[in-house]
Amino acid sequence: MKSKIVIFGASGQIGKSLIRKLTKFNYRVVAITRNIHQKGYVLKTQSNSGYLEIVETSIFDEKKIQEIINGADICINLVGILFEKGKMNTFQNIHENFPLMLAKTCKKNNIKHFIHLSALGIDKAVDSKYAISKLKGEKNIKNNFENYTILRPSIVYSREDSFTTNFMSLLSLLPFFPLYYNGKTIFTPIHCSDLTKIIFEIINKEIKNLTVDCIGPEKISFKKIIQILLELIKKNRVLIPLPILLAKFSASFFQKLPKPLITVDQLKLLKYDNVASGNFKTNFDLGIPSELKFENEVSKYCFMWRKEGQYSKEEYKIKDNR
Repeated sequence: MKSKIVIFGASGQIGKSLIRKLTKFNYRVVAITRNIHQKGYVLKTQSNSGYLEIVETSIFDEKKIQEIINGADICINLVGILFEKGKMNTFQNIHENFPLMLAKTCKKNNIKHFIHLSALGIDKAVDSKYAISKLKGEKNIKNNFENYTILRPSIVYSREDSFTTNFMSLLSLLPFFPLYYNGKTIFTPIHCSDLTKIIFEIINKEIKNLTVDCIGPEKISFKKIIQILLELIKKNRVLIPLPILLAKFSASFFQKLPKPLITVDQLKLLKYDNVASGNFKTNFDLGIPSELKFENEVSKYCFMWRKEGQYSKEEYKIKDNR
């Protein structure tokens, strides 16, 4: 019988993609969500019938999580935040304390494999609270559970992301766009389905006791990413390099919004290239290459940010036969 897998953070873009992949190959999945009434109906559509169980709980309910993990074979943690909000959703709670609790619970219940999603480029970002918390979370896992695999993906994108979709929304509205650090920061964006494939193969091949840098097939600067998105949505915008003092001022304003466009801490992260560290194996080293190219994949869903919307797609073009 296939393994029973518990997924925390199941309702995000990676979680839903992973549920589709795992249940397709008859893995039994327990998807954890904070709000089953809001997320449950979507999660139910992601799996083969009979292979998915949806459980509602808070990640701070240690007793309930103990009950959920008991009897499982594999635990996957996809939970993470990009900015802090309130007293509970802090970097310390989400990125440090929660992985620590999961690692101890996995050890107590003799879980065969704990897969944890961290982030690429955090080693050098010593002035970022986000990066520091991610590093401490990794350390907490390594110190408390042996059979771990820590994945460090670059920016993960898809039609359900909060990266390309947010930027295309902004670019479609603003007459100009700021370039932080002159747009020179390098990224290795990885498509969600490629990351899903990596996680699936790590489960199948039982790849353990490793930290893996998960990178896409291309190195692209931030400026180039913005230029690609502008070309795809057929917009012309002025790209303005923003002095660091003005950038910090704007970030301090934006981070007060309910969904910050950028925070001061994220601005600090942008100083550092988001590429393979050289300290760990990459998915390419493990024989699990990512193949999907950024521009080609975004072109498949960018049309909703064009002036004509979905009717800008080629198949909707009507020839004038007059």
